Amino acid sequence: MKDRVVGVDISLNQTTIAVVDVRGNIIAKTSFCTEDYPNVSNFITTLAERIVQLSEDNGGFLQIRSVGISAPSGNFKTGCIENSPNMPWKGVIPMAAMLRDRLGIAVALGNDSHVMALGEYVYGSAHGMRDFVLVTLGHGLGSAFFNRGKVILGAHGFGGEFGHSCIIDNGRQCNCGLKGCLEAYCAEKGIIQTAREVMEEFKEETTLMTVYDKLTPKCIAECCNKGDRLAIETFRRTGHILGIAMASIAASFDPQAIILTGGVSKAGKWLLDPVKESFDEHVFRNIKGKVKIIASSLDSRERDVLGASALAWEVEEYSLFK
Repeated sequence: MKDRVVGVDISLNQTTIAVVDVRGNIIAKTSFCTEDYPNVSNFITTLAERIVQLSEDNGGFLQIRSVGISAPSGNFKTGCIENSPNMPWKGVIPMAAMLRDRLGIAVALGNDSHVMALGEYVYGSAHGMRDFVLVTLGHGLGSAFFNRGKVILGAHGFGGEFGHSCIIDNGRQCNCGLKGCLEAYCAEKGIIQTAREVMEEFKEETTLMTVYDKLTPKCIAECCNKGDRLAIETFRRTGHILGIAMASIAASFDPQAIILTGGVSKAGKWLLDPVKESFDEHVFRNIKGKVKIIASSLDSRERDVLGASALAWEVEEYSLFK
């Protein structure tokens, strides 16, 4: 019996690969820069080579049962990355099939938010829960709904794309092509745009945010820690909008908890406090006080490859080497 799988986490900046055993122990891990491969065929070639090399160096490739991939805009039902608004590869990319053809073993591909939720369910903050929502805040805004211990994929594999629901009619332009999406306000670029709007609105007031050559949510959070009023206002406005959206999620789904993760969530109380205040103000009264809002406690890189490895165990075994 093959007792190992490979988990792959693809993000805009970095691709992480891990060999994982049946108990969830990470045997070995490596990574490379995703942005170095604007051509997806070259990316797949490098990914296959790295998987084989890492496996051979740690027990042999023939011990690997299957591969699980976490990717933005990934569709578990089709095995494709479909029209990602943030990744460099456009259109529909049949990544699972392409990698399976290179490796000769089964490959499962899932949406990064779905895989993150699977990692939280098996190893993290959602352990022991059967109904929860994960919201990931980074370059984009993803979400995943877990119901009775299973992620909701929907009829076409796009269940949980809450980041591309309209929160403000005819609002900001989103990378997906629509206007007013939640992602355009609460993901990285949206928060930076809010910061610029706040600075323009209060342009006579001094702010530490102007000292940075490249403003990021992390920089804004650092300014908050130093008492910068405009930085605090930036996260207050972000949290207010996110809290309204999460109240809608809670009313629709009635989860045990909503778990926030991703780089933006590291802003801590500056984001969480206004989120909770807005959530309590707008949530359906029958579930007010019953839905926990928590930040993930797991290391994101480790959780995401472990989630991808859990996905790998779910796919039907296949091998050209039998």
